[in-house]
Amino acid sequence: MNDAGERALAHVRELFPAASPSGVPPASITVSFHPDRLLGDGSTVAGRLAAEGVYRSQFETGISNGGLTAFSGGARDVWEQRMFPGVYTGAQGRPVYGGLNLAGYPDGASPRFGSCHLVLDPAVSARATFSLGDSFTEPTVVGTAATFAAIWASLLDEVSRTGSALNLRAGSPAAWVRALTAPRPAAGRALDDYVEAQIHGGLTLGEDVTAVVADPCFRGTPTEAHLRGLGVALRWAPGFVLPADEFPVDEKGRFVAPLIDAVASRYGHDLIDAALLGRATHEPATWAGFGSPAEVLQILKYAWHVLVVRGVAVIN
Repeated sequence: MNDAGERALAHVRELFPAASPSGVPPASITVSFHPDRLLGDGSTVAGRLAAEGVYRSQFETGISNGGLTAFSGGARDVWEQRMFPGVYTGAQGRPVYGGLNLAGYPDGASPRFGSCHLVLDPAVSARATFSLGDSFTEPTVVGTAATFAAIWASLLDEVSRTGSALNLRAGSPAAWVRALTAPRPAAGRALDDYVEAQIHGGLTLGEDVTAVVADPCFRGTPTEAHLRGLGVALRWAPGFVLPADEFPVDEKGRFVAPLIDAVASRYGHDLIDAALLGRATHEPATWAGFGSPAEVLQILKYAWHVLVVRGVAVIN
């Protein structure tokens, strides 16, 4: 753990000192990513992970499955300064983001950020901070592995008010807690409903990762070879597929459905999956009629969100 990470943890612990008797419930942090997205040098995310053995933050990679705001004065920099005042500067040593998979979902705690995810060793939780909600929402309920009670109480309150938390429905908080421990073969599809984890002190595959879980659409592809090259166990999660003509015209913006129709036509595949969306991201200029390359990548990101929510979950 570096000095910046220690200071970040100390700051969060001080925000809820009364929560100290209650530790984080048993669960793994998952870090979601799209393995076939291209980096600036033309390599893929999975290829770079296999070559380096290190998972890097957006400040270093320059790509994201969320917003591209990781630069000095950018939105992500502002969020980190608010959450960890005076701790992080420059591009190096920034936190890595994931989700605490309390419900044990096979598609990970926060699938909106990728079709595959790393499962972290439980020991990593000791150097993570947590927030109820994504950093961009400016969450006020935060904690650490040792001071998790405020987050836990807020989750139970959410169940009392709405009948659901972490995209898991239950009739009462007690029933919800019991449901957390039940086997979870189906995808959780927790697009916007997760406990975010901010991992401090870096993330090394050989030391911090116990498995990589992948969408089965990558079976038999170069991406699978790269994922196997990470040096950790490879497992397959439910993958999401949806016919092109079933993408709604009024969800995630008016360009998603037309762009998906164009993708299906160009590649001759009516059934859309993560690999086909990834293929489309490799040539954004092809879709210039839908906007600039950055705008096209944003539309394809939204198409992935539609897949998570509406797609048929399959294992093959």
